[in-house]
Amino acid sequence: MTHTLDAATASRFAAAALGHVTREYPNKMDHVLFGPEDVQGPRALHPIFFGSFDWHSCVHGWWTLFTLVRLYPGMPEAAAIRALADELFTPENVAVETAYLDRPGSRGFERPYGWAWLLMLAAELERHESAYADTLRPLSQAFARRFRGFLPLASYPVRVGTHYNTAFALRLTLDYAEQVGDDGVAVLCRDRARLWHSGDRDCQAWEPSQDEFLSPALMEAALMRRTLAPDVFAGWFNVFLPQLSERQPATLFQPARVSDRSDGKIAHLDGLNLSRAWCWREIASALPADDPRRPIVLEAAAVHLDAALPHVTGDYMGEHWLASFALLALLAEPDR
Repeated sequence: MTHTLDAATASRFAAAALGHVTREYPNKMDHVLFGPEDVQGPRALHPIFFGSFDWHSCVHGWWTLFTLVRLYPGMPEAAAIRALADELFTPENVAVETAYLDRPGSRGFERPYGWAWLLMLAAELERHESAYADTLRPLSQAFARRFRGFLPLASYPVRVGTHYNTAFALRLTLDYAEQVGDDGVAVLCRDRARLWHSGDRDCQAWEPSQDEFLSPALMEAALMRRTLAPDVFAGWFNVFLPQLSERQPATLFQPARVSDRSDGKIAHLDGLNLSRAWCWREIASALPADDPRRPIVLEAAAVHLDAALPHVTGDYMGEHWLASFALLALLAEPDR
């Protein structure tokens, strides 16, 4: 199986995303009710990100669409993507999305997963010759401010392999901060990463759990690769996974088994396989070409991609979000 993004795969992913970013129901909302006036539907509350089963999946569904149309501007779905973006990404709609954050119950809304994906989307829009980045900026700056306020209060990392994982959020947010030149957010992310993880040694990798879509171990390593200077990362990584050359911990080299893809939580495990492949490929980019661990790492990435790529589309419980994680893995550059 090919492990590069080609035009046919891009088109398949784009068609899937177009099929869900405006699919309002079913919808799992992150919405606190303070009274009967707060009983509103997804589109009324979120006029841009109302589809894809939940707010954060809609956000990274749009990241997938904008990324694909930039890489393949002539793809069959390109015209529909641009037309839908023109319809939804308006100053008025962004104002409603931004105002939602000022509600009394919205302090923890989508923290930190949705925050990071919104900033990842903003970073992607900066690469386009269009007004979309300017239009979204009030919302992206609001989430950047949230990170500035939250990270100094975050005494501890969250290491679970689900939406609360802080390594994943910081890893994506660094992409945003570097793309837009937000040095303040970049410094905060790197400072927290070093505070939380610099002393980690001999990772046991007690994973996967039943509904994880992120590897706590590999996600941490991917974050530290982006945080530390190459020589410092090399020393850290050597003691973080000291038995990697023996393919230990063994669980990190074995794709998770997905027993029921119609179950939304169990379907998370396809995402785990894709996100592990992404992390392994990023780690490979930090290893010297003659490092004997490099072929082991690349093989692990390939095995996980082989296990997950056939299942990116097919059942809505995975289809509404898996293409984003497949894209992260396929666009990682292990030979950089």
